[in-house]
Amino acid sequence: MRTVVITGGTDGIGKGLALHYLHQGARVIAVGSTPAKGEAFLAEAASENAAFVRADLTSVAATKDLLATIKATCASLDTLVLCAQRYRLFGSRATTHEGFEHSFALAYLSRHILSHGLHDLMTLAPRPVIMNVGTPGVPLGRIHWDDLQLTRRYNGTRATLQSFRANDLLGMAFGELYGGAVRYVGYNPGVVSTGMPTHLPPPLRALVKATFPLLATSVAKAITPMTTLLDDPPAEAFSAYFTKRRLSLDGSAFDREQAIRLHRLTQRLTDATEPILPS
Repeated sequence: MRTVVITGGTDGIGKGLALHYLHQGARVIAVGSTPAKGEAFLAEAASENAAFVRADLTSVAATKDLLATIKATCASLDTLVLCAQRYRLFGSRATTHEGFEHSFALAYLSRHILSHGLHDLMTLAPRPVIMNVGTPGVPLGRIHWDDLQLTRRYNGTRATLQSFRANDLLGMAFGELYGGAVRYVGYNPGVVSTGMPTHLPPPLRALVKATFPLLATSVAKAITPMTTLLDDPPAEAFSAYFTKRRLSLDGSAFDREQAIRLHRLTQRLTDATEPILPS
């Protein structure tokens, strides 16, 4: 039986993928931070193959605990989809109890830890694939090498965009390190009608909700090209897509040297034990 783990699996795209793979007969573990949403997911799934695991992915320690849980309950892992995100585009800088900037911790560090930490388990599956859902192909934001935690000149948009650019480099570094034993896909679904506006301040929330029907793709339509890639991933170790369009890996967004640099910095930040990339 295929085993699928999805972070952010109780909402939006993550939930859509979880229900899709349950209907396909897979075992699905949906990871989320809210027990009520987890219970609602299990009720809707109505399947003994569905499981919900609560995890605070803003915490490095909790993310490592999640790793241990998955390893203890799964003999192998076919598919890992990284969707967990909570936009903090406005407001003051927030940090986790471990001292990391919130967006950096949730949208990047957790994905780094899970990607590398589950690699060996995934190699036991016949065609393992990781999909990191973000914004490859959007030429906005950069890595603030001198201040990764944005202690100076913080704003939520800058933090969110840095986390997405970090995930572009994460995919590149993963492919360089492991050479394709587990395929890694960076994926931009475009504008999708999800619960994202609930995290916005009231005036903007109302505006975004009003424009969603005009601009956004439904979750059902958005997951179709995603499942195509997950079921038949490209042969290359790392690839990136904007919906159905494959992106070139040339250019600074996927720069190998920057990817290695960020990987090594992240190892030190998380006290990781993954192998060091070659020079």
